[in-house]
Amino acid sequence: MFLILNSLQAQDNLIEKEKWHWGDQARQDTIAGYAQVVKAGRILYISGAVSPEVSPRGIESVYKALAASLESFGAGFQNVVKETLYTTDIEAMKAHNEVRKKFYGNDFPAATWVQIDRLYMENAKLEVELIAHLP
Repeated sequence: MFLILNSLQAQDNLIEKEKWHWGDQARQDTIAGYAQVVKAGRILYISGAVSPEVSPRGIESVYKALAASLESFGAGFQNVVKETLYTTDIEAMKAHNEVRKKFYGNDFPAATWVQIDRLYMENAKLEVELIAHLP
């Protein structure tokens, strides 16, 4: 009886999701299996934007891509509450952090930075994902 109740409750607890994927009509990538932005309630979950270099130019390109992701639902960096950054070169990221900080102004989110061996895309050296709340 417990198993039957749980499966029925799970069916009733579906959440509504809206998606955005770089202007793609399908609103998701079916090859890798992800969407760039998923909106659930008033929360945006933004998949990582990547760069092949951890340089001012590479960092700026990542944050411009994230800006486009935020704008897809009328948000900006002021809505970001959590940032997770993965890089193969944390020292280069620390050296060029001013490029990142200008996107937030003086309103920084909770943030986690992690150095890793490699990312999904073999040539990528930086990936940043975000969580944002809409008013």
